Amino acid sequence: MKLNSNKFAFATAAAFAIMWVICSLLVVFLPSTSMYASGYMMHSDFSNMGWDMHFTGFFVGLFLWAFTSGVTAWFVAAIYNTQL
Repeated sequence: MKLNSNKFAFATAAAFAIMWVICSLLVVFLPSTSMYASGYMMHSDFSNMGWDMHFTGFFVGLFLWAFTSGVTAWFVAAIYNTQL
């Protein structure tokens, strides 16, 4: 079975974009909870830090995560399709 590299890349990019929006909404509406969760995921203490959330950062992050995940998914599908 072969994967359609382009469809797989776009699906992955869309999924990462949706997750970015959900994560950003959590940061906006639950900033302290998000900070604690981020600290636990990174094995760090972020309690003295704060979020710097603005529209430019939101859109740049959205683009970069979606683009990078899409390119990575395309590359993974291309490698997968070359295997026997």
